[in-house]
Amino acid sequence: MAALSGTARGWGRWQPCALAMAAALAVCAFYYLGGGGETFSSATRRLRATPPAPAHRHPQGGGEAAGRDLHLLMMFTKAERSPALRAKGQAALRSLLRHGRLGGGDALHIHLVTDGASRDIGLGLLRDLQGAAFRHQVIVHDVNELTEKLFPVVEAMQKHFSAGSGTYYSDSIFFLSVAMHRIMPKEITQVIQVDLDLKYQTNIRDLFDEFDNFPEGAVIGIAREMQPVYRHTFWQYRRENPQTKVGEPPPDGLPGFNSGVLLLNLEAMRQSKLYNQLLEPSMVQNLTEKYHFKGHLGDQDFFTMVGMEHPELFHVLDCTWNRQLCTWWKDHGYSDVFDQYFHCKGEVKIYHGNCNTPIPED
Repeated sequence: MAALSGTARGWGRWQPCALAMAAALAVCAFYYLGGGGETFSSATRRLRATPPAPAHRHPQGGGEAAGRDLHLLMMFTKAERSPALRAKGQAALRSLLRHGRLGGGDALHIHLVTDGASRDIGLGLLRDLQGAAFRHQVIVHDVNELTEKLFPVVEAMQKHFSAGSGTYYSDSIFFLSVAMHRIMPKEITQVIQVDLDLKYQTNIRDLFDEFDNFPEGAVIGIAREMQPVYRHTFWQYRRENPQTKVGEPPPDGLPGFNSGVLLLNLEAMRQSKLYNQLLEPSMVQNLTEKYHFKGHLGDQDFFTMVGMEHPELFHVLDCTWNRQLCTWWKDHGYSDVFDQYFHCKGEVKIYHGNCNTPIPED
């Protein structure tokens, strides 16, 4: 894990369309942290040795406001193959910077999961970051190193939640969120993982405040899926259980989740006996057999299946935090029920242009 001065991070993935990286490559260089010549291992040791930020007083008085280390993770891989991906990453970064406002003691740490070729492209996108109005640091993670650590944990999942050998979501790295609590240093207790095909309409700091709304027992914050994709995926279970809420639209149904915006309470994930039991191959096998589940969307499928069985593990984000725009399923057999899933009331905070759907201009 290498911390770079003047760098950024991004990540990508998708719904029925693959997207994968480019964007929050975002807030670049924690200028107060400096870096540059470090190796992955030396930066990791230094990160672990860094003490928590001290508390800071409000300028007007009135007590102390503890400064927070805010960790934002994105993937930026295979970017050399996709000019469109690079453009989306740049747009996401600019919108994050435009709206980003942190407290006086806060610092935004951008974790960029990348490969060699994409890393260089990511650095090139950082030229827009010089005017950031807040302290920030970029920490680069080598995708191959992370994959090596992840594979033993998620190997059993891949055959159930990947499109097939050699496909985008078959890569272990796209299950990173599932086991991030076993990968990140224990000093990091919360991480927000985001896709690159996003457009921020509000302060990213407000999203971190959602951690405070987690009910007891919840370990992950995630928004509902806004298409009937899981109505389709759970078709056999639904046929065998005609009264089930599985795959039904909100507000009373269980439409599944979309992992474009993920709040990962790593400390809660580490402490949850239930969550860690669900990572065991035998538990994954039992649930996939119960629900006749075969997916292709990586971690999103895992969280959706687990959420059908154990909704108490999840804090459901309002749709305005992940306003998905893809309408693929409307034209593929579900036009009669599509709007029940796609409806989202309220002022949008984050647009998600999944399956290459254009995001509204300002």
